[in-house]
Amino acid sequence: ISTSQKVQPRGYADPFQFFFGDRFPEERPRAFTQQSLGSGFLIESDGTIVTNEHVIRGAEKIQVRLADDSLYEAKVLGADPKTDLALIKIKTKKSLPVLKLGDSDLLQVGDWVMAIGNPFGLSRTVTAGIVSAKDRVIGTGPYDDFIQTDASINPGNSGGPLLNTEGEVVGINTAILSSGQGLGFAIPANMARTILVQLKEKGRVSRGWVGVSVQTLNPELVKSLGLRSDQGALVSEVIAGGPAERAGIQRGDLITSFDGKPIKQVIQLPSLVASISPGKQVEIGVLRQGEEQNFRVTIKEMPEKIQERGSRE
Repeated sequence: ISTSQKVQPRGYADPFQFFFGDRFPEERPRAFTQQSLGSGFLIESDGTIVTNEHVIRGAEKIQVRLADDSLYEAKVLGADPKTDLALIKIKTKKSLPVLKLGDSDLLQVGDWVMAIGNPFGLSRTVTAGIVSAKDRVIGTGPYDDFIQTDASINPGNSGGPLLNTEGEVVGINTAILSSGQGLGFAIPANMARTILVQLKEKGRVSRGWVGVSVQTLNPELVKSLGLRSDQGALVSEVIAGGPAERAGIQRGDLITSFDGKPIKQVIQLPSLVASISPGKQVEIGVLRQGEEQNFRVTIKEMPEKIQERGSRE
């Protein structure tokens, strides 16, 4: 996938241009076209392609080159910056071969995987490695939950598939660490699956919301609250009028489970809440003053302002 966009330089090249810009208009910085490269894979035979949101962000033109070297222009069906996923589509009269999304929950550390992409413009590059870690948090946002691999991933691999030995897509390659080598990160296929459905149907993502802010338990909090472990998500704020308040959840409650799934770390909760369709009732398990309690909460759609900040579940 190659994209082009116009970039307007900020400011002036030197202090003299800042002060005397009107006198020397020919020396003002001019807009220029910037080219970017990325990868993607066909998920439907009609030309629907999965890639990263950052690959197509701000693009005025998107071109897709298939494995047979045929070239197409693509349009954006939908994009989600929070999970860095996007759907684009090319117009074609023929049925195209597709990749199948696998079950990323079945992956185990040590499993062999392959990455295919366009690193540094070297198209159809295949690299292999193992799953180095799962559920990795690298600080990119509230929905961090990456597969870590030592399969070589470089600039241009973004949006390409991470495949298991059955040829199924178990991840979408999305990030590397500039300070490290042999570390690549992919969005799990199971997280992407629900996002991609919404992007195709609505062009955007509707996320579930319960109306709480949560924080990590540190040793001091564990001791002061008289808890037995540091597992769970501590409710630091309950939004007035939100679903959690209406259900009876209070500040100081420790969320230990959500919709039947145990909450061991705070980072688990945002993605679990966001994945629930608005209107659905879920059970939230909490520990309050040493006693276990369960609350039935009706999930609402996350308000746009909160979705922009991404600070509350």
